[in-house]
Amino acid sequence: MELKDFVAISGKPGLFKLVSQGKNLVIVENLETGQRLPAHAASRISSLEEIAVFTDTEDKPLQEVLISLYGKEQGKPCLDPKKATPNELRDYFASVLPNYDRIKVYLSDIVKLLTWYNILVTTNPSVFTEPAPEEAPSQEEPVKPEG
Repeated sequence: MELKDFVAISGKPGLFKLVSQGKNLVIVENLETGQRLPAHAASRISSLEEIAVFTDTEDKPLQEVLISLYGKEQGKPCLDPKKATPNELRDYFASVLPNYDRIKVYLSDIVKLLTWYNILVTTNPSVFTEPAPEEAPSQEEPVKPEG
């Protein structure tokens, strides 16, 4: 699965997988509970693929931040954001993304991102493996007739 298949819904905790799409709603499945529910057009639905983190230079796509976290933790869950102090969370996030914008990225954003990472690493670790690049066709030189 790819990151575009997962969404966050404003006002609802956790992450959801897109299951189906209707005229004015989408059907999503909670990754932790497996419960399916409708998300109406009025809900603010954000695809994880479209989310980026503010840095001092340019925005960093969430995919890259999650892959950095995955590498740092060697495929294991990261520290529990509910049990860590605010300073521990900021220091930990700085170890993953040193140049994150400390003014625009709120503590609640860090908690949410780490929570999402922990959900994804336990339910869908395939998100963190980069797809193999497509093989380019070989460019062999044509055989020239002798003579």
